[in-house]
Amino acid sequence: MRVFPNFVTTALVALAAALLVGCNSTPLNKAPVEDRSKGASASSTSGTAPAPKPPPGIENAGKLGYYTVKPGDTLIRIGLENGQSWKDIARWNNLDNPNLIEVGQVLRVAPPGAQTASSTAPASGGAVTHPVASSTAATAAPTASSASASKSSAAPAGSASTAVATAAPSPAASATPSSAMAEDDISFIWPASGSLIAGFDEARNKGYDIAGKAGDPVYAAADGRVVYAGAGLRGYGNLIILKHNNTFLTAYAHNQTLLVKEDQTVKRGQKIAEMGNTDADRVKLHFEIRKQGKPVDPARYLPPR
Repeated sequence: MRVFPNFVTTALVALAAALLVGCNSTPLNKAPVEDRSKGASASSTSGTAPAPKPPPGIENAGKLGYYTVKPGDTLIRIGLENGQSWKDIARWNNLDNPNLIEVGQVLRVAPPGAQTASSTAPASGGAVTHPVASSTAATAAPTASSASASKSSAAPAGSASTAVATAAPSPAASATPSSAMAEDDISFIWPASGSLIAGFDEARNKGYDIAGKAGDPVYAAADGRVVYAGAGLRGYGNLIILKHNNTFLTAYAHNQTLLVKEDQTVKRGQKIAEMGNTDADRVKLHFEIRKQGKPVDPARYLPPR
């Protein structure tokens, strides 16, 4: 057998190794083919993906009697700012879980049928004690044929003052401005006996702050129905909200103890809470009067001291 010299064998082995290394090496500037193909695949997939599902009720955005949910909203706050019970809003919108609402969702905040009922009078003998001005759909009474809506929006029995009840206009006149005057004619009283420590300021203080000691009584300012009792609204502590009719709510915040429950009917002057300092820097009652959901100066409605 022919034997090659050692140097020839060594050279051949080195050459073969160099060729193998050259075939298997990857240039430093080689394009990331795999990454690019993944990106192209993802791009292609996103192009065929279905559009995001629009928020519930978006078709009603901007309509009278509807509200578009904003960041930070809760159903309790939406009810307070629209003059409604949060339970009514949950029912009108078929919300199984009232804590699950999303930004951009459009909620009904007026009783079903309210917009069409605004031009008609309540049926004789119905549960609505006061006729409501037809110019504002959000406060119009529901039609008599809508039993559930009538139940939720009606003032509780005995909640109207005697003067209002006797001054209610006939059905034929229910769409006139005088009906709105009847809604406004509520006799409020001061909800606590302490001194006034902060007055109304639409930008900084949406009501009155009334001083007192822990445990001092808090009274209902007028007849009404409890539409909220709890501590679920930030900045208000233990809070009670009363609905007096289709126009007015009152709110009583920072209480130490709540003495009434939701859906309970209360009378003017009834003790509903004890004063405290929950979510506040001192013991006080923060009291608001809201007309169609908007805070108004209590001085316009409370008797002088």
